[in-house]
Amino acid sequence: MTGLSSQPTSDELLELPITHHPINTAQRIEGHVPATTGFQQLSTLGEAEIGIWEMSPGAMQDIEADEYFAVLRGRGQLQILAEDGTVAHDITLAAGTSLRLTSGMRTRWTVAETLRKIYFTL
Repeated sequence: MTGLSSQPTSDELLELPITHHPINTAQRIEGHVPATTGFQQLSTLGEAEIGIWEMSPGAMQDIEADEYFAVLRGRGQLQILAEDGTVAHDITLAAGTSLRLTSGMRTRWTVAETLRKIYFTL
């Protein structure tokens, strides 16, 4: 873990600097401002990874890995898409929201206020 104690405090997780990068072209959603994202790996546990991920205001689509996450701050919407591309679930994201995503799940993220989450990928 770079620059953190072995058990970071909640304040450290909220203040950890994250460098953002533009999303790739395949993740852009027509008609929406493209977001930027960044992450910082905190630790590993076997093949699993624990880290902080952040997304700027804007939108993106993604294909997910197996992951548990909890939102630390920010606001947005997460749409989980059905096989036919329709919205199967529409989830409001805010501090305290926790969720499990499964490998291959197709999602759309729309963030109104920079979103920061702690994640655990399987």
